[in-house]
Amino acid sequence: MRPQATHVQTLPPKDAGLSLIETLIVLVIIGLVSAMIVPKVIGRPDEARITVARNDIAVIASALKMYRLDNRAYPSTAQGLSALVQRPSGSPQPANWHPEGYLDEAPKDPWGNFYEYRSPGEKGGFDLLSFGADGKVGGDGQNADILIQDGAR
Repeated sequence: MRPQATHVQTLPPKDAGLSLIETLIVLVIIGLVSAMIVPKVIGRPDEARITVARNDIAVIASALKMYRLDNRAYPSTAQGLSALVQRPSGSPQPANWHPEGYLDEAPKDPWGNFYEYRSPGEKGGFDLLSFGADGKVGGDGQNADILIQDGAR
């Protein structure tokens, strides 16, 4: 006759886990690292917004290209970027508009303004831009316009 298998449950040792002192040391290290990094990041919010705007414009330009592939034309200026969110009316009628759209919502730049869209653009199929922090044409630094023309930077 064979002996029956028994399951032995092992308990963790009583000193398993972190002590209060170890936890405090970890928190102090996190605090020191944060104290060195956060001021550098917080000191550059304008640069971060400009980078976000450039990335947004690149994403919107890609969505416009997908729209054009599906529908053989960019949305008109009157249809605007909302044509990437919901099926547009007016001319040109989209021949094969994707039922889920091309963007989740009408995009705004990091300063809270809608991106400017024109089709046809000055040098191609479309112009897509943010007027920067001041929301006005032209400017320098954080007020400078950020522009893509027909998808080329």
